Amino acid sequence: MSEEKNNAVEQLKKKLLFTNEHADEILSEQDKRGADEFCEGYKDFLDTAKTEREAAREILRLAEENGYTPFVKGSSYRPGDKISFSIHGKAVILTVFGKHPLADGVRIAAAHIDSPRLDLKPNPLYEDSDIAYFKTHYYGGIRKYQWPTVPLALHGVVCKKDGSKIYVKIGEEPGEPKFVISDLLPHLGAKQGQRKLAEGILGEELNIIIGSRRFKDCPSDAVKLAIMDLLYEQYGFTEKDFQSAELEAVPAYSADDIGFDRSMIGAYGQDDRVCAYPAVMASIDAEIPEYTCLSVLTDKEEIGSEGNTGLESRYLAQFIEDLAQGENTDVNDVLRNSLCLSADVNAAYDPTFSDVFEKRNTAQINHGVVITKYTGARGKSGTNDAPAEFMAWVRAVLENGNVLWQTGELGKVDEGGGGTVAKFISHLGVQTVDLGVPVLSMHAPYEITAKYDIYMAYRAFCEFFKN
Repeated sequence: MSEEKNNAVEQLKKKLLFTNEHADEILSEQDKRGADEFCEGYKDFLDTAKTEREAAREILRLAEENGYTPFVKGSSYRPGDKISFSIHGKAVILTVFGKHPLADGVRIAAAHIDSPRLDLKPNPLYEDSDIAYFKTHYYGGIRKYQWPTVPLALHGVVCKKDGSKIYVKIGEEPGEPKFVISDLLPHLGAKQGQRKLAEGILGEELNIIIGSRRFKDCPSDAVKLAIMDLLYEQYGFTEKDFQSAELEAVPAYSADDIGFDRSMIGAYGQDDRVCAYPAVMASIDAEIPEYTCLSVLTDKEEIGSEGNTGLESRYLAQFIEDLAQGENTDVNDVLRNSLCLSADVNAAYDPTFSDVFEKRNTAQINHGVVITKYTGARGKSGTNDAPAEFMAWVRAVLENGNVLWQTGELGKVDEGGGGTVAKFISHLGVQTVDLGVPVLSMHAPYEITAKYDIYMAYRAFCEFFKN
């Protein structure tokens, strides 16, 4: 083939065929530096916000530092005004008012700030064979065998009957004690090794070791009493106060660079704080957008978005209705004209376990933010399936903004599946599609993401808020 014909063929291929390109081939040096710089703030956020309550507090702190004021129902707001709204201290909505009236619709980026973890049971403390333990009930879709022998920290709040709150955070600072779940030594693990992987560790075996020294001259429960004596001395609560507490055991890992080239981040809780932080920063960096922009940082996604802080509740619709009343606008007009990016992660292709992925339709790290048209399982059950028209609109926004993007599914058909908050927002009549960051080892105590993809998520939300 002549050189002229070969060039023509290459041009035609470039025009007609799709290539999922690596960020290193596309991004400018400025964008590459921008990704590394942006991710330093993201790592700080991960270390500060390991629970939904902590994430909500940190988001509100960042918002206040950047000019947001608490929402006041009935107030009049102008383009460029920025407000924050807290939902019981476990979810947050950040709003930037735009030039268009609310009746023209709003732009919503919705991420969740809860992550899989171990919750303490209401009566967690017990002693067996001179070892004190906490009983746990796992929260969200964990692989239980991954949690023993991992250093754990204890986070949360104890609410006393007099209305006071005691905030607990133990195991994160240098010199503080950590906690752990034991596992069998291999010399005695023959029977355990015959269990199926999913049953290698059972839910009732996720018992956290918290102490082993006895209270002097105590005839029974001596270790348990010694632990409660320490907790009462330091925090001022009794064993009965556990019944009105939310205490969560999370990995005591810091957020770290991964790889000789520092191209990735390893940390607990990146599903979905890897999307929440870019959405928050895009909201903070928005000035006077065309349309009013909402960053919704929600709770309870990992257990089906239940409860009054999850998006299956009405808090988002109620908040938008409050905004609409401020402009004497019908909330239904606002919702039916609104657009949403459900900011959630997807599985990144893992060549070590390639058999569960359909590579042509799986996201890869360092190939940009991933658009997930549908989630669900068994024939798209339980999903929001974004319409082609909205997919085309999002494509245009990203490409016009020079944002690197790709599409992805959650594994092969019938291999598994999962869901996001997208379906709950689309139930309000809002055009919705999932857009987020591909993750390796999703739901593990230590998840892996790529810095380029995180930065592209931030850029994607910035462009979305501009259009």
